[in-house]
Amino acid sequence: MSSHRAGDWVVATQGQPPDRQSIHAELERARADLRHVVSQATAVDLRRRTNGTRWTNGQMLWHMAFGYLLVRRLLPLVRLFGRLPEPFSRAFAAALNVGTRPFHYVNYVGSVGGALVFHGPRLTRQLDHTIDRLHRRLDAESDDALRLRMHFPVGWDPFFGDAMTLEQVYRYPTRHYDFHRAQLTLE
Repeated sequence: MSSHRAGDWVVATQGQPPDRQSIHAELERARADLRHVVSQATAVDLRRRTNGTRWTNGQMLWHMAFGYLLVRRLLPLVRLFGRLPEPFSRAFAAALNVGTRPFHYVNYVGSVGGALVFHGPRLTRQLDHTIDRLHRRLDAESDDALRLRMHFPVGWDPFFGDAMTLEQVYRYPTRHYDFHRAQLTLE
């Protein structure tokens, strides 16, 4: 992964009212893009190596979609740790950071294996289902809930900020998607 940090987009959302509509639009843009890429990619395209990673385009597409599935698991954590005293989430993030090296290995292998199962229409259906659930969950969040924050293991992903609000976590997968989208080497 790149040394790029979450930086500007994390700062940009702080102190402003939650903006659900732009998050919905981001989710829909990524959904449409993935559908387009998957429908146009040939078998040769999917086997080609990406730019700057060890993954193939097919493995990267799964990894990009997996970012959205990951967020579904992160949301309850932010809701929990966001209500606890701050040292709890700081300690949790520090403990996860200790496991950064094994995390990166699992992340790599998981995308290699995930692409064997989730590709083509199955991949787009999985992303559709996940984004539909994120839309519904986002609409159900209160403004106060979207302001809850917790610390994150910044060694795990360049788009994890030291502390992120629930709103920023909803934005995370599309930032992750866009970053990796630029690494695809499709014809």
